[in-house]
Amino acid sequence: MVIDDLISALLEFVASVPDWQRLLLAFVAIALETSILIGLIVPGDTVVLVAATATENWWQWAGLIIGCILGALLGESFGYFLGKVFRPRILQLLIRRKRWFRTWKSIERSVLRRGGPFIFLSRFLPVAHSLVPLAVGASGFAYKRFVIWTLPACAIWATLYASAGWAAGGTYAALADRLHGAGYIFVAIILAFMIIMWAAKKVIARFSRG
Repeated sequence: MVIDDLISALLEFVASVPDWQRLLLAFVAIALETSILIGLIVPGDTVVLVAATATENWWQWAGLIIGCILGALLGESFGYFLGKVFRPRILQLLIRRKRWFRTWKSIERSVLRRGGPFIFLSRFLPVAHSLVPLAVGASGFAYKRFVIWTLPACAIWATLYASAGWAAGGTYAALADRLHGAGYIFVAIILAFMIIMWAAKKVIARFSRG
């Protein structure tokens, strides 16, 4: 079937990339995604999901998770210290963009009001996960406390995406030789995961505004 051929070609291409290169790509993508403003255009979650489809054993899975965690910490730390050092200049830049400025003020209020729990939840929110480290650094929130709250969130996020990609790729590999249309199962797993994550983000966003 055409879909099987397409999925097979995709997975073969991903698997042809050396493990260390896939890991490095995921690390860089997540570091950029969690960096201020860059995170608005870099699809780090997609890169991790695709990279995870080539996972064949637990140590590759664990390595991808660790790489994503380190990449996220690097990107978020960059945003934190950028906010800490350049807060006045950042505000001058944002105030010229009313929408960005309103988003910033909303995030700043949430950081000041909720502190650590909001930092934890923000990792799962679009846009916010890129802007929160900047706002946290500008607010004077201690870096050690910031890491304590964001580290477990990064670990959960990385584990979810690495596991979903492994499940989809592994299921397809197991069924491809004996089931026509196995590609549909691969797509169904990915779509189901994305829908679940979308719904979870909606719930988290509503809770974070409450």
